Amino acid sequence: MPRPDLSRFYPLQLAVLTVSDSRSSANDSSGDLLCQLVQSAGHQLVARALLANNKYQLRATLSQWIASDNIQVVLLNGGTGFAAGNCTVEALTPLFDNEVPGFGELFRQLSFNELGSAALQSGALAGLANGTLLFAMPGSAGACTLAMQQLILPQLDGHTGPCNFVAHLKNSPTSSCGA
Repeated sequence: MPRPDLSRFYPLQLAVLTVSDSRSSANDSSGDLLCQLVQSAGHQLVARALLANNKYQLRATLSQWIASDNIQVVLLNGGTGFAAGNCTVEALTPLFDNEVPGFGELFRQLSFNELGSAALQSGALAGLANGTLLFAMPGSAGACTLAMQQLILPQLDGHTGPCNFVAHLKNSPTSSCGA
């Protein structure tokens, strides 16, 4: 199979979902940050939502986005820790066709350098569903920045070699990595 053209940048279509019982559109600073990072990187923001911790509402929204032809990546922030009522991990996990275990593992490792053993309580995770890549991260601005800059954005860039996720997304102009 031919490898993706690593000399090209492929703008992707992303959605941002904030999961919170206390945030509103007026004070969703982490959601705002994710949108800004996505657009600054050259990608297109095609959907955004803010939902309370209700796993069935989360699954309904995510299922629509996964089924959509125009959303390739979903960024979720919030609801991943052990606080009472958090349900992002429980809502998201059954939707995956394939989990991407390295995301959560690396996120917790990088978080450990800043937070120490509290990083154990992060339920950060990622996976693929119907050619849609989903990343769930904690809701703090620091966690979103860490995840986006060190892990997610490099993997959403067709320049990143030897492999990146661009080739694995629905409606991708590239073919799969042969690594």
